[in-house]
Amino acid sequence: MRQTLQIVIALFPGVTHLDFTGPHQILCRLPGATVTVASLAGGEIEADGLVFARLPKLSDIEACDVLIVPGGFGTTAAMGDPDFIAEIRRLADGAKYVCSVCTGSLVLGAAGLLKGKRAACHWAWRDQLALFGAIPDAARVARDGRYITGGGVTAGIDFALTMVAELAGDDVAQGIQLAVEYAPAPPFNSGRPELAPPKVLERISTLYGKAMDERVEAAKRAAAVM
Repeated sequence: MRQTLQIVIALFPGVTHLDFTGPHQILCRLPGATVTVASLAGGEIEADGLVFARLPKLSDIEACDVLIVPGGFGTTAAMGDPDFIAEIRRLADGAKYVCSVCTGSLVLGAAGLLKGKRAACHWAWRDQLALFGAIPDAARVARDGRYITGGGVTAGIDFALTMVAELAGDDVAQGIQLAVEYAPAPPFNSGRPELAPPKVLERISTLYGKAMDERVEAAKRAAAVM
């Protein structure tokens, strides 16, 4: 790898900001690493009401050591954007590690990068990975060769610490974990479908269900042109 570790986080409109701000908070503390957040058009990206500005274009980035694709409701459109998918393929081709958080793994799948690979995803959309020939994995962080993928949203922090340990060792990862005081103690034990109260699971599943058919169709179209 290059003397300075180049980490690129590829954004798209409608990205979930914690999918990338969580990992960014961890990875920007990695000694010797440069973390670049970029998008297809550059400029500004809105994510859940927050605007991230002065982003470079993905096409202006020659190469990277680590490529990370976050997720979000914009994943549906991102999977079908040939220009965005082309940039993901290009950067992934030379990267030592190709990674995702949440539904970002569906984007990797749409780029034809996960065939026969185990991959994590947000629980509501995980099964759609099979449309791309990937093997859905319910783990918080899944690894298959150079592919390291995180589950939904908050799993991005676990993913990033796993990535730091891979790149710089456990001591560095644990030091960063301590520095950001990452010691989860949620007030409710309902963060996974098998743990949530049935009423809560039903309500959230119904909410996601409104976009499920659209995303399934988008995934099928993307899979057809891989």
